[in-house]
Amino acid sequence: MPITRRKAVQAAAGLGLLSAAAAPAGAQGAGRLKQAVCKWCFRSMTVDELAAEASKMGIVGIDLLNEDEWPLLKRYGLTCSMGQGVCTISDGLNRKENHALIEANFRKLLPAAKKAGVPNMICFSGNRRGMSDAEAWDNCTLLLKKVTPLAEDLGVTIQMELLNSKVNHPDYQCDTTPWGVELCKRVDSPRFKLLYDIYHMQIMEGDVIRTIRDNAKYLGHFHTGGNPGRHEIDDTQELNYNAIAQAIADLGFDGYFAHEFIPERDPMTSLRQAVDICKV
Repeated sequence: MPITRRKAVQAAAGLGLLSAAAAPAGAQGAGRLKQAVCKWCFRSMTVDELAAEASKMGIVGIDLLNEDEWPLLKRYGLTCSMGQGVCTISDGLNRKENHALIEANFRKLLPAAKKAGVPNMICFSGNRRGMSDAEAWDNCTLLLKKVTPLAEDLGVTIQMELLNSKVNHPDYQCDTTPWGVELCKRVDSPRFKLLYDIYHMQIMEGDVIRTIRDNAKYLGHFHTGGNPGRHEIDDTQELNYNAIAQAIADLGFDGYFAHEFIPERDPMTSLRQAVDICKV
């Protein structure tokens, strides 16, 4: 059966909520952005295989790895650019009944991330299930106010991902940039940011470059993906990723810009092409 982002994250969180660097020599080859790649999109490859190939392209990080996978990247001069395992997409920070377990996961994984050199930990709002935005903001803020002091002390950034609720994640609450920005304002911590997924926000909002420029202070990480279909980011789809990458680099963005597309062609050929497109 084909894997999906939802299944990959849920499987990882089974160890978390449902249980709890140095750049390589070729990094300059990826331009001004620190390009990374999401492992789940390349399911036929092991972490070692993907890391070995990615490092040759100037990629400096791999996103969405579990705690036991983080050390595998060191031999390739890479880092896990976004750790996972705090919560699932659908069962997230917006519901108080999840808070005890998610807080425990944060308190376990944030120090582990610091020790392993992992700069970011992903989290999710969870699905609405009839919850108002006001209640969700209050609940998410309540939990984040408890764990961001630890993140600040450790220098690890908690990042909530913006996902579309139209196609891939029906009922997901943090589904627009304004929703996430309002949460950032309430939490008011330099160690809480938004993971701006370009594919997802193209579906929900469009106007990608203007939105990124207007909200740059709240955006800590980026994911790519072709739309429609979440495949290669080339001229087969509607987004101009070279222009988007240029705009992000021009803002002086110093976080990670990670490729999260499902290749339809030879995977490494497609990944190399994506790196070249975003080499600005």
